Amino acid sequence: MRIGLVGAGRIGSFHAEALQALPTVGELVVADVDPARAVEVAARIGARATGSVDGLFASGVDAVVIASATSAHADLITRAARAGLPAYCEKPIALDLAGTLRALREVEAAGTMLQMGFQRRFDAGYLAAREAYRDGRLGRVHTIRAITSDPAPPPPEFLPLSGGLIRDCLVHDFDAVRWLTGREVVEVFARGSAGGAAFFREAGDVDTAAALLTLDDGTLVTATATRYNGAGYDVRMELSGERDQLVVGLDHRTPFTSAEPGGPQGPERPWTGFLERFDSAYRAELAAFVEAAQGRAANPCSGREALHALLVAEACELSRAEGRPVWLEEIAKDM
Repeated sequence: MRIGLVGAGRIGSFHAEALQALPTVGELVVADVDPARAVEVAARIGARATGSVDGLFASGVDAVVIASATSAHADLITRAARAGLPAYCEKPIALDLAGTLRALREVEAAGTMLQMGFQRRFDAGYLAAREAYRDGRLGRVHTIRAITSDPAPPPPEFLPLSGGLIRDCLVHDFDAVRWLTGREVVEVFARGSAGGAAFFREAGDVDTAAALLTLDDGTLVTATATRYNGAGYDVRMELSGERDQLVVGLDHRTPFTSAEPGGPQGPERPWTGFLERFDSAYRAELAAFVEAAQGRAANPCSGREALHALLVAEACELSRAEGRPVWLEEIAKDM
């Protein structure tokens, strides 16, 4: 296949290398709003750079991978759909429900494929937990705890583009909970705090958030996120059942120290960020996209799946703003 990659920044350059390594990719064409950056990434991995996004779409690619700035996602998804091209896009589709729905309607009207980037679905630990949950090894799972903690805040200019901590970080946990359990979130209650840098408050965002989710079978889920986890990058999910407990993300690099005498101490090399922690998952995700784009496999994460995770995030933002529980049907009633 000839794959077009839009975006040659941090995650785009990672995707470029991962795509170029796939034997099913015959040619990779890279474009970026900064043509020089596209040239640099393409030269480093032996791909081909094109001077513009227009040039990429005119080059005869068979599919498009979108790793651009968030503000461009919806337009690029629409453009790929109208060109009849399968597309992979990093989350989110858009920063609001209206923009998300417009882009999804374009994809559905064109009958094309859109795979969204929720890489935890391809992580070995999450896959093993999903299997354990679904085959009943844990018994009735009554409590799930999800954790997403960044070691340091992003640059201030990132915040207005991110949609906020809940939409940017916790949305991954919301998707993982739905995918792993096969259940739907019916009610949320969320709170946030911004005791760190002033730029969080200036952007109307928080640097720490917690949400209590209730699933449609009564399972309780706590989901927490922070931009200030100085010990390192920490992503975990704990499933507590009547028979056993299982933890995703607990290994020799998990950044925590036991307070118990003789307990495990902090790791020598804690995880530093999402690209390192989920390296294998990202690669598997892109390989799955190429297979699905070729018609050899089903789409592993459709745009509608991403929409469901966004709905939970929107409910949490409303809950945080109004200080009350929010039912998902309040958010989805006009869809």
